[in-house]
Amino acid sequence: MVLPTPCQAVLVVIQQTDPAIVLEQMGTAFFRNGLEMVVKDRSVNATYPNTSLSKDESQQKFISDFNMIHALIEHLGHVLPALFLAKIGDRGWKKVPIVVSLFGSLQRILTLLLVIHFHFPLEVMFGAATLSAMCGSLCSFWSSVMTLSLISSKVANRSKTMVKLELLCGITGLVANLVSGHLFLLFSSSLGRGTFQLSLSTLLILLCLIHVIFLLQVNVIEQEAEEECQPVSDASTNAGINKVNVVLVYAATMLYTFGHNGAESLLNTFLMKEPLNWNAIQLGYVRATGSVINITSFLGVVVFRRCVSEILLILIGMVSFASGIFLMSFVTTAYMFYLGVTFTSLHISMKLASLAYVPAFTEIYQSTLSWFPGFIFTLSSIVTVLGMIPIRYVSSDVDHIRGINMRGFRETDVIA
Repeated sequence: MVLPTPCQAVLVVIQQTDPAIVLEQMGTAFFRNGLEMVVKDRSVNATYPNTSLSKDESQQKFISDFNMIHALIEHLGHVLPALFLAKIGDRGWKKVPIVVSLFGSLQRILTLLLVIHFHFPLEVMFGAATLSAMCGSLCSFWSSVMTLSLISSKVANRSKTMVKLELLCGITGLVANLVSGHLFLLFSSSLGRGTFQLSLSTLLILLCLIHVIFLLQVNVIEQEAEEECQPVSDASTNAGINKVNVVLVYAATMLYTFGHNGAESLLNTFLMKEPLNWNAIQLGYVRATGSVINITSFLGVVVFRRCVSEILLILIGMVSFASGIFLMSFVTTAYMFYLGVTFTSLHISMKLASLAYVPAFTEIYQSTLSWFPGFIFTLSSIVTVLGMIPIRYVSSDVDHIRGINMRGFRETDVIA
């Protein structure tokens, strides 16, 4: 067997989706951190004359209102364009959704640069977010990249491909967020705060665009006919289809998503207020902890799945998140924040599209800002605990199904 030369190995990697993922992840991380700090800078002049809000509360209201509207535009606007681009990809133009979504990301970064240099109103970013959503947003990018990665691998290797992509995203996000705060302040006196970071973000997205258009190869591997499965008893087949379990899992997922994403959407806003008042570097580290949690969650699944059942593993993840986010309610110093992160380091993310948590948690946060700013994290912990109730009933049903399945396999072995 002839081993590939280093040049051939590099060429193979360049033609895959990995470089596009790294470039996009870093470019997007720099943009999001930059936007976050620009919003914080603009909030200094925020006033609400008809209210009795203090200066700190006015800044918090300004930041949370902007983030809520921006998030809603991102979540709502991309649905129909993403479906349209997906149909184009299904007809053979598989790189089109990726290219279009990257153009949307590029114009959003350039718009933020214009907002900084020409002091445009921050609301201009709502228009940029709308244009990005009309280009499919990150939904089109990630779904298309995942599709290309999977069709370029054999069926037996697809789970490994997914694991590789998850780890690649986690490691890239960790590196990007660790350096993003430092980049935001770099050359701030001569170029302006965030200019260098956003310029670098623009360059990374441009390189990603060039890579996708000219270097990325679409290689569809012919899949061999699937081997017929061993026969099992009818009881096993019927037991596997349980609508009650589907409803319970769906309810648990929605409760967890509501609690998790609702708290996550306002975490950095909370850390910007007194007594913490964290800067760009510290907030970059906060986002980096999110990437660390994704990596440790993966490692936790790999290690513990051999010792405990899947249901117990999910419950462990939900308990760790609920306890960690509850501690966030009382955070007043840096060490308390990272203590909470330690508890959430094994939580298992269930990323589903959700819209309700953004306005709900924002309204609750603003209403409780004066007497208990951390109340949203307590609420998030409670909702997560409620989400464990359906999982408990799923656990008993799954154990019953496994017993039937095992009896079915034993009967099949005896017949054989």
